This record gives sequence, C-alpha cells and structure tokens, in this order.
Amino acid sequence: MKAEVFLPDDYRPAEDEPFMNERQLGYFRRKLIAWKNDILNESRETLEGLQDSSRNIPDVADRASEETDRALELRTRDRQRKLVAKIDAALRRIENGEYGYCEETGEPISLKRLDARPIATLSLEAQERHERRERVHRDD
Repeated sequence: MKAEVFLPDDYRPAEDEPFMNERQLGYFRRKLIAWKNDILNESRETLEGLQDSSRNIPDVADRASEETDRALELRTRDRQRKLVAKIDAALRRIENGEYGYCEETGEPISLKRLDARPIATLSLEAQERHERRERVHRDD
C-alpha cells in the first residue's frame, strides 16, 4: 500500500492537473471509504433495530405493516451490500492503477462523472451505449 498523500479537506480534482495523479486517487479513495463506512454503519443500525423490534403485535394490520417495512428495509440493505462490493472493487482498481479509466474503451472517465458516481466503470458515452443496448434487448 502506498503512503497517504496529504489532501486538504476542501480539495476537489481539477481538469488542469494530471489525470489520476496521487492527489486525485487519494481524493477518490477517501470518498469511497467514507461512503462504505456510512453504509456499514447504517446496516449495523438496521440490524439492531430489527432485533429490537422483534415483538408480537396482535393486530393483523399492524403486523402486516411492520412486516412490509422490514421486507423493504432488508431489500434496501441487500442493494447496499451489493454497493459495498462495487465500492471494494473500485478501491481495488485504485490500488491496481486502473481506476478512472473506462473498462470498455480504456479512455479516462470524466472527473465530474467520477465525483458524482465514484464506482463508475464506464465513461458516459460507453454507459449510454450500454443502456441503449439493454433497452433494445429488453424490448425483444
């Protein structure tokens, strides 16, 4: 693992600096780790809440409502579990020197796109092509 680069709290990657330099990589690493930690903390709170709310509710409508809420919460947590896997993959790409480059074209992914979606693996153009292909095949 490389030594951490000093990164001011207000640092934002800029187009006029070398693409995926140490500061940019540090910025995205820090952003991904913070996002992952937030998700894991929320998951812990959800599990604690589900354990605490395991009570017998006599009213059928109230019980059904609580079961629906639980199912929704568990689906949300499952989506977030998949998101954590994508965050881990992005962190591996940072370590491997592959982060920030489109998996399809090898071209740099825009900094604005990465800032908005740090787990992005495709450039905006490649993502749009991918979504168009999906739409065409879904209509079949």
